[in-house]
Amino acid sequence: MPRLPALPLTAVFLAAALRAAIAGAEDFPAPGNSQEETTPLLSPREALGTVRAPDGFRVTLFAAEPDVRQPIALALDARGRLWVAENYTYADRRVNFDLELRDRIVVFADADGDGEADDRRVFWDGAQRLTSVELGFGGVWALCPPHLLFIPDRDGDDRPDGPPEVMLDGWDDRAVRHNFVNGLRWGPDGWLYGRHGILATSHVGRPGTPRESRVPINCGIWRFHPVRRDFEVVCNGTTNPWGADWDEHGELFFINTVIGHLWHVLPGAHYERMYGEDFNPHLYELIGQTADHYHWDTAEHWSTQRTKGLSDSSSRAGGGHAHSGLMVYLGDNWPDEYRGDIFTLNFHGRRINRDRPVRSGATYTARHRADLLAVGDPWFRGIDLAGGPDGGVFVLDWSDIGECHESDGVHRTSGRIYKVTHGAPERRALADLSRADAAELVALQRHRNHWFSRVARRVLQERAVRGGDTSAAARALRALFAGSTSVPERLRALWSLHAIGALGEAWLLERLVDGSEHVRAWAVRLLVDDGAPSEVVARALAHRARRESSGLVLSYLASALQRLELAHRWPLAGALVELHELADDPVFPRMVWYGVESVVASRPDRAIALLGRSRLPFVSRSIARRITHATGPGVTGIGGLGSLVGALGRDRDESRRLEILRGMATALRGVRKLPPPASWSEVAARLAESGDRETRELIRDVSVVFGDGRAIDDVRAVALDTSHDSATRRRAIRALVDARASGLERLLRRLVADVDLAADAVRALGELGPPGLASFLIERFRGMKRPGRVAVVEVLASRRATARELLDAVAAGTVARKDVPAFLLRQMQLIGDAALGERVAELWPELRLIDEDKLRLIAEYRKRLTPARLAAGDLTRGRALYEKSCGSCHRLFGEGGSIGPELTGAQRDNLDYWLENILDPSVTVAANWRMSIVRQKDGLVLNGVVEQRTERTITVQTPVERVVIERDRIAAIDSTELSLMPEGILDLLDEDETRDLFAYLMARASDVAAGR
Repeated sequence: MPRLPALPLTAVFLAAALRAAIAGAEDFPAPGNSQEETTPLLSPREALGTVRAPDGFRVTLFAAEPDVRQPIALALDARGRLWVAENYTYADRRVNFDLELRDRIVVFADADGDGEADDRRVFWDGAQRLTSVELGFGGVWALCPPHLLFIPDRDGDDRPDGPPEVMLDGWDDRAVRHNFVNGLRWGPDGWLYGRHGILATSHVGRPGTPRESRVPINCGIWRFHPVRRDFEVVCNGTTNPWGADWDEHGELFFINTVIGHLWHVLPGAHYERMYGEDFNPHLYELIGQTADHYHWDTAEHWSTQRTKGLSDSSSRAGGGHAHSGLMVYLGDNWPDEYRGDIFTLNFHGRRINRDRPVRSGATYTARHRADLLAVGDPWFRGIDLAGGPDGGVFVLDWSDIGECHESDGVHRTSGRIYKVTHGAPERRALADLSRADAAELVALQRHRNHWFSRVARRVLQERAVRGGDTSAAARALRALFAGSTSVPERLRALWSLHAIGALGEAWLLERLVDGSEHVRAWAVRLLVDDGAPSEVVARALAHRARRESSGLVLSYLASALQRLELAHRWPLAGALVELHELADDPVFPRMVWYGVESVVASRPDRAIALLGRSRLPFVSRSIARRITHATGPGVTGIGGLGSLVGALGRDRDESRRLEILRGMATALRGVRKLPPPASWSEVAARLAESGDRETRELIRDVSVVFGDGRAIDDVRAVALDTSHDSATRRRAIRALVDARASGLERLLRRLVADVDLAADAVRALGELGPPGLASFLIERFRGMKRPGRVAVVEVLASRRATARELLDAVAAGTVARKDVPAFLLRQMQLIGDAALGERVAELWPELRLIDEDKLRLIAEYRKRLTPARLAAGDLTRGRALYEKSCGSCHRLFGEGGSIGPELTGAQRDNLDYWLENILDPSVTVAANWRMSIVRQKDGLVLNGVVEQRTERTITVQTPVERVVIERDRIAAIDSTELSLMPEGILDLLDEDETRDLFAYLMARASDVAAGR
C-alpha cells in the first residue's frame, strides 16, 4: 500500500510524541488515584459474580487490572484481536496530566477461545486524551484531541513504523474535560465515523487549514474519508453521543445522554439539543429522539441512586439517562430473538439496555425491550461494547464509583473487560482476514456474523486503494447482488462494490427502481456520496420522488437535497412538498425544510412558487418565515415580503394561508414599524373576514407592525380587557411596544397596577426608558407581588442612571438587598461605570470574598455542608430559595425555566458537583452558553446569551426572558468567557439558607412531594 502522506505535527504534539518514544514502555508513568474509595473495590472475580444474565448466557472475565486499566474504547482487528484504548488523562482537573500522565493502546488475544485473554501487548503508549481507536489502511487510527492520528504499522508487527501522522486537527480540548470527540468506527460507505459532544465547538480541518475554511461542529456525528481526506458533519444535535452502530440495512443509530437516548441518523439532520441553538438560525424546529420511551422515571431520574438506591419505577424504565456505547447485535452466537436489537450500556443503572428499532412512518421508532443483563458491582461503569468473530460481545468496564464528570477524582488503577456469550460458542481457528483472497472476502459477505463481512469489505477497500486488481471481486459481488434473495446480503455486495470503486452512476440510477426500499435508499445515498451530483442525477431523484411509496426512501431523498447544487434542488423539492401523507411525520417535513432553506432567501420567487404547491404545513410556515426574514442579495426585504403577501392573497387553501400568516408573524416578533407591502391592506381586509379566530388575530398582529392605526387600537383594547387570558394580553403589550404605539407610556403605567400583567408592563416601560421611570417604579415597589418586584429590579439594573437610583433605594431600605439577584449585581458591575461598580461592592461587601482559588472555596463549603447538616435542611425554604436563585433558568422536579440545563437528572446527590458548578460556573462553560453584554443605542444594557442571529434581529436569552432586538438598535455586543450563571449566588445567603438550598437541590423528588 502506498504510504499515506504524513502531515505536519504541531510543535506541542511532536514534543510529547518524542518524549514518549524516548521513554518507552518501561518508563510509562504509573497512574495514581485521586478518588477516595468510599465503597470497597471488589476483586475482578468478585465483580464477575455480581453479573446477572438471562438463562443460557455466559459472562467471562476477559481481562482485568493490572492488565487493563481505564478502558475507554475498543476495536477488533482482522485477526479478531481486541484493541483497547486506555485513558489515564481523563477529566480530573486537579491533575496536570500534560506532564504527569500518558494514555496507551493495548492489544489482547484469546488463542484458545475460552473467553479469557491469554496474550497482551502494548502497541503505543505515547497518547494523551486518547478517546478512541480503530484499525485499517496499514495502521491504527487514534482520536487524541486536538488531533485525529494515524499510526502506521504497515508490516503488521504490532509496532509503530514511525511517529503518528496528524490527519485532522482542531478538535477543541481546552475547556472540555468529559464531553469530547470520540467514537471511531468504519461505516458501510467506507468512511471513518466519529462523534462530538456539546460542551465545545471544534473547527476541524487538515493541519494548516485556515480558520475560515474549517468545518465547525459541537454535538453531532461526523465522518472522514481515509483516502480523499475529506471531513464533513453528518448530522448535528443532541448532547454527548458516546456510542453508534449500523443495523443490517446500514442504518446508523447512536446513543446519547440527558435529553433522550436513541437517535436514527439521516445525513443532514438537525436534532434536538440539550441547550443552545443550532449553527443555522433558520431551521426553526429540530428533530426529536427515535425512541418512544425513556430509560428513567422522569420524576426520579437516576440522580440519587448511587447513595440512596434506585427506585422501582426508574429500574423498570431502564436505570437512568446516561448511556455509553451502542451495539446492534448482528452476530451468530446469541439467540435469534436478540438479532437486530440495539444494546447500550446504562452508565448509572449498571446494566445493558435493549431497544428494538422498527420501521415507522418516514424512518424508525425504537421500542423498549427487557434489559439484557445487570451488574451488582457498584464500581461497574460500562462504557463500550462490540461483537467479535465468535458472536460473543466484549463489554468495557471503566470501573469507578464516581460520576461521569469525575468531579470527585478518578480511580485509574482499575478496569475490567467482560465477554458475553450464549451457550458454548463455536471455537473457530480464525485466520488473518487481511490475507484472504478475493473469492474468500466476497464469500464472507454472506456470513451471518456481520463482523466478517465488515472486516472483509474494509480489506477489499484497502486493496483497491493500493491499486490491486479487484475486477474478479467486482464480478463476484455483482453476481451476489443479482442472485441473492436476502436484502442484507445484496446490501453488503452493494457496499463492497462501492468500497472498491466498482459502481457507476448509470448502474446506481437503475437501482432507484429496485424492489427493496433499503436498496433504493442506498442508491440515493451513494449517488450523492461524493458531493454534488450531476443534473442528470438531480432529475432522476425528482422523478423517483414523484413515484416513491417508501417513507424511508423519501427521507433519504429529502436528505439528498442538501447535497445538490442550489439550482438543481427545485424539482426534487417540488415533488417532496406535495406529500401530504407525511405532513405529520416527526422527521420528513423537517428534512425537506433543511434541504430548501438555503435557497429560499436567494430566490423568493421560486420559493413562493414552491410554497403554492406545499402540502406540508411546517414547510409552508417556514418558507413564509424565511422570506419575511430575508434581506440578502436579490431580496430587498420588504420586496420579498411583498411577493409573499401577494401569494397569500391569491392562495385559496385556507390552511396554507394560516401557515403563511404564522410564519410572517413569528418572523416579525421584535420588529418595530415597517412600511406595509403595497397589497397588504387589501389582503388583510379580505382575510380579516375569515371565520377563523387565529387568522384574524394574526392579521391584526402583522398589521400592527405595518403601522395600521385601526389594528393598533384593537390591540390596545385587548391589552386592557381583563376578559382575555393573560397570554393574549401579554402578546398585545408586546405588539404595542414593538409598534411604539401612541399613548403607550400612559397605558403601561396603568397596567403596572394589574396583578397579572405588572411584570410585563414594567419590562415594557424599561424598553421605553421614559423620564422619571425609576422613581415611579420604586414608589410602587413594595405594593407589588413578587413577579412585579423582580421585573422592577431587573429593569432598573439595565441602565446606568436607573441603576444608581436602584442602589440608592437599596441603601435607603426601600428595596431589600436580597431582592437584587447575583446576576444583576454582575450586570451592574459590567455596565461600564466604575463608580457604579464601587457602589455595588460597598453595598454587598461579601462579594469581595470570592477567591480566585475556587478549589479552596469548595473545600470550605464542603466542611460546612456535612451530611448531618444537610439532613436538617428545610426543604420548603430551600425550594423558595431555589425559585429565586435558580428556577428562572433551570427546571427541577418538573418546574422552572428551560434557559439552562435540566437539573432533575444532574448529579444531585454529589455535593462536589454542585459546589464546583455554583462557585465556579464559568470554568467549563460551553461556547454557546457564554454570556455577552448587549448594549443598545438607547442606553439599555442586557447580559445574556445570543441565541439566534437573523438578517434583521438577534435573540438574547437573559436569565429571566428571551428578548428579540432589531440589529439597528444595537450599539455593541461584547463577548465574554463568563457563564450566564453568575458567581456570588451563595455569598448572598446566610449559613442556614445555604444549607436549605443544597438540601433541596440534593433531595429526592418523593421527599419534596411529601414535604419532608
